[in-house]
Amino acid sequence: MSFIAAFVWSFMLWLVLTAGTKGMLWSPEEIIAGIVFSAIVAYSTRNIIGEKSKRFLNPIRWFEFVIYSIGPLFWGIVKANFDVAYRVITGKIKPGIVRVPVELENDAQYTILSNSITLTPGTLTVDACPEEKALYVHWIYVREEEPKSSEPVSGSFEKWARRLGR
Repeated sequence: MSFIAAFVWSFMLWLVLTAGTKGMLWSPEEIIAGIVFSAIVAYSTRNIIGEKSKRFLNPIRWFEFVIYSIGPLFWGIVKANFDVAYRVITGKIKPGIVRVPVELENDAQYTILSNSITLTPGTLTVDACPEEKALYVHWIYVREEEPKSSEPVSGSFEKWARRLGR
């Protein structure tokens, strides 16, 4: 099953990256090359991906991720861009690294939340510590030295990371 999941994801990525390169959506050569390279990637990563890959083949999970990407994540990025622009113009910058407590259960959830925080301007996830149930985040304007939850840093991202990473 992990071979199939890796193959499907690799081939989908191949199709996205090669779409429209020769004046048409895909040439037959691109499709064949995509199948060959996807099979090589799937075979070489079949033991790395593991059985948990089945959850990523669920179309409902894809739909939820799209909703998250064009909804809360996009809105968070827009707000953070304005905040960073304001801080750059006014010079009101108080950078620092804060320990952000999180209630996540697995590596997928930590990855989703860490990447979401890092994609948001003004923040950068420096370290994820599942054993401490915390993330260490560099923040452009530290409002709280030790936040009680991830809300001040990540907004609703933690809730979505829990949902998407189940």
